Amino acid sequence: MSGRRLIRNANIPEPELDDLCEQLPSETRPTVLRRQMSMSQRAMSNTLTSAANLSNLLPTGTLLAFQLLTPVFTSNGVCDQTTRLLTAVLLFLLAASCFMSSFTDSVKADVDGTVYYGFVTFKGMWIVDYPDPSGLGLPDLSKYRMRFVDWIHATLSVLVFGAVALRDKYVTDCFNPSPEKETKHVLDIVPVGIGVICSLLFTVFPARRHGIGYLVTGNVDRR
Repeated sequence: MSGRRLIRNANIPEPELDDLCEQLPSETRPTVLRRQMSMSQRAMSNTLTSAANLSNLLPTGTLLAFQLLTPVFTSNGVCDQTTRLLTAVLLFLLAASCFMSSFTDSVKADVDGTVYYGFVTFKGMWIVDYPDPSGLGLPDLSKYRMRFVDWIHATLSVLVFGAVALRDKYVTDCFNPSPEKETKHVLDIVPVGIGVICSLLFTVFPARRHGIGYLVTGNVDRR
């Protein structure tokens, strides 16, 4: 009798995990489904998401120029010696643009509220296109003077741009069309590592400027 029971139970298929999840209460299902993803997979997903969001920290014009000009300069990733040199020059200019944009800021005139852009200096801010050289009608520009954190932001912006460039297929195919397994592994890890470190540093040293290529949200207290 017990042998028959064993045979009968052996023929019954085991319920699958999805069937068990459907039988559980609705408030218990998300916990079971989250367990299907390992801790390493969730950590990698969060890391890639934070690294991808770093592109928002770059100047909009520089990022747009990179996306538009990279396929043209690299011939869609198929480079010869000339196009490889031109691509290197393009990347250098775009990286320099990211660096210089960290030393720009915007200010609203007190009279009509017009937004003017300029470069920060050690004493204040140099407005490029303001009609009155004396600065009459502008707020106190000494609040906009260059600070040490600006150099940190400039360095981080270049690193972020480098991470974005290393993740671009056209750039990697241009400079290293057939990488070895170890090289490909490094190209996959290094941009993610740079992205994580830069995201932490940008959190510690938040940006307060609204320079060329960044959104303008009004005057911010720089003191």
